Amino acid sequence: MRIGIPSETKTLEGRVALVPAACADLVRRGHEVFIQSGAGLKSGFADEAFAKVGVKIVPDAAALYEAGELIVKVKEPIAGDLALLRKHHLLFCYLHLAPEPELTRRLLDIGLTGVAFESVEEADGSLPLLAPMSIIAGRIAVQVGTHLLHQPEGGKGKLLGGLPSTERGKVVVLGAGAAGGNSAALAAAAGANVVVFDKRPDRLAQMMALGANVTALYPYDTVVAEEVAGADLVVGAVLIPSAKAPHVVTKAMVASMEKGSVLVDISIDQGGCFETSRPTTWKEPTYLVDGVTHFAVTNMPGAVPQTSSQAISAAILPYVQRLAAGKEWRDYTPLARGINVEAGQLVHPALKGMV
Repeated sequence: MRIGIPSETKTLEGRVALVPAACADLVRRGHEVFIQSGAGLKSGFADEAFAKVGVKIVPDAAALYEAGELIVKVKEPIAGDLALLRKHHLLFCYLHLAPEPELTRRLLDIGLTGVAFESVEEADGSLPLLAPMSIIAGRIAVQVGTHLLHQPEGGKGKLLGGLPSTERGKVVVLGAGAAGGNSAALAAAAGANVVVFDKRPDRLAQMMALGANVTALYPYDTVVAEEVAGADLVVGAVLIPSAKAPHVVTKAMVASMEKGSVLVDISIDQGGCFETSRPTTWKEPTYLVDGVTHFAVTNMPGAVPQTSSQAISAAILPYVQRLAAGKEWRDYTPLARGINVEAGQLVHPALKGMV
């Protein structure tokens, strides 16, 4: 099959979907692999590294989309990509369609088959292509939140871990999956007092095991409101697979927080779990509501493209191999579950009726 890897076009997005070593595997299997010139530069992979393993370098996006049948990228297509996508393309990337009716309509109009990374689901319910980026986003959330608490950034000027004679900072994490669990672990390691909310007893037990400075609670509305009101940093990591995220933190809860506090919404790709959230970019990552800093960048792992590209490439390669092998990929349940749109129709159950 002809596999195309375009440059990412989202603001300050530096990832590339497949690193040279992964491309080499595909070339050895007899596939033609094309990459847009410069697509790997921000991740530390020059065109020469791809050419050395048999990848064909094409000059621009138009040539890339013309050459490829299977288009493998990281983030959802935006204007420039959509103009070049065609009905015969098999698109494999993050789509996050639930909060994006306009993008959904465009893909339906094109008529292509779109398999979303975040919808590929194994028999045990795990989401193997969402997990690595969730881990990275969870860690970035605390790193960014810690920085935004600094007074020169508009924060309240509190050091999360504290020190003798001072208070520790308080971090509230909503959701204890891959993203939230990593946020909690990093915040706890920094010495903060951490409160994690989740509905699953097994995850609550895992969070308690992180240390004596971690409290794990069921997310009753009144308890969430009480804990958020006293938080220095709140991390939102709530996930309903492929569906729009629920608003767990209300406007009233945000208004109850001390000015200079910080909210980081990892769930923003699926619409956000704070009522006051709206998507931002790495170019303009924050805004204020009631004196509380909001960070809601929709491609958080794009800030560390070398690490992220290596991680996503390793995760998706086995699935790219199946997609490239022929039509029998549809018989492989995890990939079949990942189909979001096909032939002008919404396929995934979580998306039915959204447009």
